[in-house]
Amino acid sequence: MNTMLEAKSLTILEDQMNGEFLACKKAEHYASTFEDAQLKNLASQVAACHRQRYDRLFNYLNSHA
Repeated sequence: MNTMLEAKSLTILEDQMNGEFLACKKAEHYASTFEDAQLKNLASQVAACHRQRYDRLFNYLNSHA
């Protein structure tokens, strides 16, 4: 059963998605610029974490649209 989201909830969800997207892109950028393998790996893990959060929010939005 899909329920429509209220406008305020959509605004909050949009803000969260924008934040996760930006954090993912920043971490991906850092991963591409670091020369140290440990830092590169850590930044890649952080990017993946933010990507997963973004994907979960996106799927939630689609299931309630």
